[in-house]
Amino acid sequence: MIHVVGNAAVDTVIRIDRFPRPGQTIVARSVAEDLGGKGANQAIVMARCGQDVRLIAAVGADAAGDRIRKNLAAEGVQTDGIRTWPGPTDRCVIYVDNGGENTIVSLIDAAVKFDPIAEKSMEREVAPGDWMMLQGNLRASVTMACLALAKRRGATTALNPSPVYPAADYDWSLVDLVVLNRGEAVALGVRSDPLEAAQALLSAGAKVVVLTLGAGGAIFLSARDTLHVQAPRVPAVDSTGAGDVFCAVIVAARAAGRAWTEALTLAARAAAICVSRAGTLASFPTREELDVIFRPGLVAESGT
Repeated sequence: MIHVVGNAAVDTVIRIDRFPRPGQTIVARSVAEDLGGKGANQAIVMARCGQDVRLIAAVGADAAGDRIRKNLAAEGVQTDGIRTWPGPTDRCVIYVDNGGENTIVSLIDAAVKFDPIAEKSMEREVAPGDWMMLQGNLRASVTMACLALAKRRGATTALNPSPVYPAADYDWSLVDLVVLNRGEAVALGVRSDPLEAAQALLSAGAKVVVLTLGAGGAIFLSARDTLHVQAPRVPAVDSTGAGDVFCAVIVAARAAGRAWTEALTLAARAAAICVSRAGTLASFPTREELDVIFRPGLVAESGT
């Protein structure tokens, strides 16, 4: 079982020709809404990879919260860990320019006030051999407590620290796998060079660090190995959600027993599909596409 502890939200995607300068007003080209939130995104992709996944998150007592539950259940994600709080469901506003780059503004009151540890049920639900995946939308103390619980229960822990907390708030000894981009690495490793920053997290106790480089692929770092996996070349339409797809496929592949090189290659291929399409959930690889990507022997046959 993979326990994804994080957030679920409604994404509002606004397409623009370019990002505005400070104080400038521009006209959007289009707007659309979709299911989102890093926790929900990653749980859906893991489920599409064929893994048993449950999402542990908070939503509001509103129509958006009801829709999120139904959509997750339709994707095969277990929803017994979703709780209702009295405020509104969280929301992300995503701006995407003509080059496919994005900026995101998140409202995360439900996630910030959510504390699954306080309910005491996770101690029974997490079992040896499970995985636990977290992001950066819950309070730092809650995230660290969840990671500590997972380690006590014999589960493997994964962290995608986005958005980031202050560097001092992390206990990297609790993290078996951390996946982060250049900016996150620089902020958390307190180094100007992203690779040196990633190595600093490894020295601080993280077992494996995966540094994502967008079109440049990803770098895997552990005490024994350093690997560089190339990203497939595709036309960049919209990078929204690609990081969540990459993280989710790595964890799903490792949970399925795939070797690190293969897991990274599968994740890069899945993220490339996402980048080549518009939207968040709408851009994610389908179950059928992920089934092809995960087909045994495909990595070796392609020479990667």
